[in-house]
Amino acid sequence: MLLPVPYDRRRAVEYARRWALSRNPLFIDFTGQGGNCTNFVSQCILAGCGVMNYTETFGWYYVSPDDRAPAWSGVDELYDFLTGAPDFARENRGYGPYATDARTSRRIDIGDVIQLQNTSGEFYHTLIISDIRDDEVFVCAHTNDALDRPLSEYNYASLRVLHIEGAMLYFDDEKRFDELINATALPPRCE
Repeated sequence: MLLPVPYDRRRAVEYARRWALSRNPLFIDFTGQGGNCTNFVSQCILAGCGVMNYTETFGWYYVSPDDRAPAWSGVDELYDFLTGAPDFARENRGYGPYATDARTSRRIDIGDVIQLQNTSGEFYHTLIISDIRDDEVFVCAHTNDALDRPLSEYNYASLRVLHIEGAMLYFDDEKRFDELINATALPPRCE
């Protein structure tokens, strides 16, 4: 049975700060192979929701470098999965995190996701919001590692913000977060 659960923003940010300047050995590091930014942000979101979606092609999961969904490490694919773009919404089984595009909702908070766009219109970089204070947004990121870096220091043409609304999962297990943040295990499959 699917149960809606809140997104634990505190845990997502705790994970982001813990691993912003290093790498969790449970996951491959894609730095030098196209970038590690979305892989890292997916790990942060996982820390905040505790569940993956193992739907082939249209899910959001990581088992190994050779067994992962495109949405786990692809900028546009993560956006499509989280916002329920038509193909993704039709094909996934309904569990995992979900988000709204904050350009329409205008809500942002720590633990939300920012994706940067270049002048050619391509979204190329994914970051997680770690703090908001004095009208400044701070982020954590990989590829060019960042720990609480001001968003104003980035050079980009435009951006989009994904406000993580929550997640759908089969059950809530406190042990999942401890195993993930301490790099001892990935969450079990929920199918």
